[in-house]
Amino acid sequence: MSDIRIIHKTVYSYQSPVSLGPHRMMLRPRETRELKLLSFDLTISPEADVTWAQDVAGNSVATASFQDMSDHLVIESRLTLAMSAPHWPVFAIAASAQTYPFRYSDEDWTDLGALALPQYVDRTGRLSDWVERFVMRRPTDTLSLLKDVSNGVSGQVAYQSREDMGTQGPLETLDRGWGSCRDFAVLFAEAVRTLGFGARIVSGYMFDPAHSLVGSAGQGSTHAWVEVFVPGAGWISFDPTNRAVGAANLVPVAAARHITQVAPVTGSFLTLQGDLAHMDVAITVAALGA
Repeated sequence: MSDIRIIHKTVYSYQSPVSLGPHRMMLRPRETRELKLLSFDLTISPEADVTWAQDVAGNSVATASFQDMSDHLVIESRLTLAMSAPHWPVFAIAASAQTYPFRYSDEDWTDLGALALPQYVDRTGRLSDWVERFVMRRPTDTLSLLKDVSNGVSGQVAYQSREDMGTQGPLETLDRGWGSCRDFAVLFAEAVRTLGFGARIVSGYMFDPAHSLVGSAGQGSTHAWVEVFVPGAGWISFDPTNRAVGAANLVPVAAARHITQVAPVTGSFLTLQGDLAHMDVAITVAALGA
C-alpha cells in the first residue's frame, strides 16, 4: 500500500480585472476498493461560492461562482490518498467473456450504451482495418487481445508530450504517427469500441516514484488512460502509453465517454480590455512524507 499526496494548482492571470463566469472543476479522485481518499481540500481565489454534484458518470464536479471582478484566478486542490492496487493483477473474467468475440448481456449492453459505440467518424473503416490486425483468430483470448491492441498503440505511435489544447482524433494520430497520452487513450478506446467493447476514457494522475513511466511529463501534466468493461472483472484499466494493465500507478479523477468531458478545469471570463494573459499549471504527485 502507498500513501501519496497530490497538489494541483492552476493559476490564471489577466491583463486587467475580468468578470469570471462559472468554473467547473473535476479534481476530486474517484474512490474504489483499491483507492481510498484520506483528505481533500479545495481553495479558490478570489472568493467563490462552490457547489458540488455528481455528473451522469458518477464523477465529483465542483462549480465555482464569482461575484467580484479580478485580475487573477487561483484554483488549488490538495489531497492525500491510500493506494493498494496490485502491480500484477489477476482478473476474474466471466467464463462467457474469456474468449472474444463474446456477447454482453442485454442489461450490460443497455447500460454501456454510447460507451460501446465509436465516437469519431470513420467512413472508410480505416480504424476497423487497423485494429483487425490484432485479432489473430476467432475465437481468441479476450484479455490477450486487449493487451495486444494497447501495446499496438504505443508500438506504432511515438509518444510526444503536447502542451497545446485539444486532442487528436484516432485517425489523425495514426496518420501523424505521434501523440500524447490523451491521444493514445482516444485511439485505444475507439479501437476497442470498434471491436464491440465498452470503454471509457479516464483522466487523473500517475504515481511514478521510480520515474520509469511516460505520459505525465512536466510539472503541469495530468495523465489519461482507458477502462474497458469485461464481464466478471468489471472495468479494467489499460494505459497504452506505458503498455500497462491495472491501476497500480493510476489515480482516476474523471471517467467519461469522450475526452472533452474529463477536463480538470473549464470556465469563462468576460472582459472589454484584454484577453487571458497567462495560465500556469503545477502538479506534484509524491509519496506522503517525501
